[in-house]
Amino acid sequence: MSHLLHIDTSLRFEGSVSREVGAAFAQAWRSARPDGHYTYRDLAADPVPHVDPAALATREADGDRPLERRLIAEVKAADTVLLGVPMYNYGLPSSLKAWLDWILVPELFADQETGEGVLTGTRVVVVTARGGSYAPGTPRHPFDFQEPYLRAVFGMLGLHPEFVHAELTLADVLPHLAQFRELAAASREGAHRVVRELAAA
Repeated sequence: MSHLLHIDTSLRFEGSVSREVGAAFAQAWRSARPDGHYTYRDLAADPVPHVDPAALATREADGDRPLERRLIAEVKAADTVLLGVPMYNYGLPSSLKAWLDWILVPELFADQETGEGVLTGTRVVVVTARGGSYAPGTPRHPFDFQEPYLRAVFGMLGLHPEFVHAELTLADVLPHLAQFRELAAASREGAHRVVRELAAA
């Protein structure tokens, strides 16, 4: 049976574009699969702790790690993982980095030769919101440390994320971006259209 794991990371509970577009994917996915399972985790409202020295020592000693087991079980149970990821300072929210540090363990790593692993077949959809534009060919494209990083870490698990970017989300807020308001609206509308298409696939 289909199972969606939906993770939000935006610090904004109101007016968050990544939450808005991610919710559109989740709604379309659930409409297309009324019998599917849905698990939601909000890393802003209920953050997981960063891996600290005590947790690392427990991991290295192969001790009991209830949180790690729970987070890994959620990922293994899902056939689709949806991440809502705003861009903060060219990268990820620290809450998402903390979550990744708990689940990026050898148990889930893909075989380096075959690319196959425990999570083979799992779909990963990443919905991002960016205040400016980081598309190829733009001046800030080299500063996108969000998509390349997520491609790299999920690649360790043998997974290939699909990205949906809503860009120029600060065009209505910052005066120097006001000239891009129409592009921002088009990007947001396009993100909604793409997530509906992906959710139905």
